[in-house]
Amino acid sequence: MSYDPPRPAGRLLLTPDDKDAPARSRRLRRLGLGEQQEPALDSFADHLAEVTGAPYAMVNFIDEDRQFFAGLHTPAGGRAARGGKPEVGRRLAREYGYCPYVVVRRKALVLEDVGDYPRFAGNPVVDEYGIRSYLGAPLIDTSGMVLGTVCVADLAPRPWGKDGLQTIKATAADLAGRLERREADGFPL
Repeated sequence: MSYDPPRPAGRLLLTPDDKDAPARSRRLRRLGLGEQQEPALDSFADHLAEVTGAPYAMVNFIDEDRQFFAGLHTPAGGRAARGGKPEVGRRLAREYGYCPYVVVRRKALVLEDVGDYPRFAGNPVVDEYGIRSYLGAPLIDTSGMVLGTVCVADLAPRPWGKDGLQTIKATAADLAGRLERREADGFPL
């Protein structure tokens, strides 16, 4: 597999080309994922936020057109707590955020301060939501398909370190296993 880095388009950068998006969309539909909020995945995101101390945690499924946070943890306090920035909702355009890069690269991404990376500093989530740091890992099923990501984000630069990277990778592997068992045996998450 080759990875072509995104090309600049003015201040914003293009989302990486995702050749697997059509197959992923079909797989997600077969699994019944990526269309609705799942309480078990919200609980998973809550736990991930607690473990990492991050204000945002997500279980994100990405199809051809958008991202969907089937599991979502956001900070309490609403807009006032974030200086008037909008709430993060369940749906996000593909060009927003860093999860599409994780999916295409098929490996974890650590951004301790997005401002340090010209490729990522111009992403709309920086200006619109105030995101300054990100840590995400791919959800890879046993067929090798990347279904989406498990990720956390913060409004301030943050040194995630090796422990953070190990945590996000382990939680992604754990959730991928749970999704496989759910598909094979019909067990809930």
